[in-house]
Amino acid sequence: MSTNEKKYAEDYTLQELLVAAAGREIRDREVVFVGVGIPCLGALVAKLTHAPNVILAVESGCIGPTPYRLMLGIGDNACGENAICITSLWRAFSDQQRGYFDMGMLGGAQVDKYGNLNSTAIFGAGTYEKPKTRLPGSGGANDIAISAKRTLIMMNQQKRRFLEKVDFITSPGYLDGPGCREKYGYPGGGPAVIISNMAIFRFDEKTKEAYLDSVHPGVTAEAVRKEVSWDLKVSPDLKTTPPPTKEEADIIRTLDSQKIYTGGGLKNLTFENYIKMLNSSHAKIKGMFA
Repeated sequence: MSTNEKKYAEDYTLQELLVAAAGREIRDREVVFVGVGIPCLGALVAKLTHAPNVILAVESGCIGPTPYRLMLGIGDNACGENAICITSLWRAFSDQQRGYFDMGMLGGAQVDKYGNLNSTAIFGAGTYEKPKTRLPGSGGANDIAISAKRTLIMMNQQKRRFLEKVDFITSPGYLDGPGCREKYGYPGGGPAVIISNMAIFRFDEKTKEAYLDSVHPGVTAEAVRKEVSWDLKVSPDLKTTPPPTKEEADIIRTLDSQKIYTGGGLKNLTFENYIKMLNSSHAKIKGMFA
């Protein structure tokens, strides 16, 4: 199907656009390390559209699943559904360090202009020992950021989250700028893109600083700059992000019908609705993979 023939959704949300835009960054036949949540949702959109041969890998050691339901945790049954193999967490990260993963998909509480991520602590007026907020920590994010050939960062756009410098570097991007990853011997290529619910940022090859490459429909560059804490550079060829196609929107809404990741559905989720969501997506997604 050519670009001109694509049918775009008209009633999409910016959160759904974030998911669709992330999925488009994945290339067919790549091996992608995905986290649960929005990264996994984006990866499944890619696998069900333009990248059917992408191999997904989950932190728990599930390699190449073709799930018919949304993964809600790294130990979820869906992580192993139709997988090529189910190995160990140790093996998955060992293969990551060997350079077998083309992309890692990451999120965090804070990101800075060099793509460094913080998921450890928000200091506020405090310190690492006594922070304002203690966060879950790295999990596998540090390993992914260091070793993947490139990383994709997904975050909601807020000035307090897009910083000149993060409070704590949990997962390194380009650290302090050009040459820093090489200085510390990191094998991976570093961050390639940040996708928010307002815009897409890419990294300057020389300065390693994030710049604004694309704004989502209805969003202005000035609105994005107001939600960034550094002097954001804007591409001279600033683009507008294509909306989700009807196919992408349908997949997102089938997998996340309760809006657990694309809305505020988690706080109102009941066990009955959760089971209904899993059952309703199973037959439809299975048919898409057939």
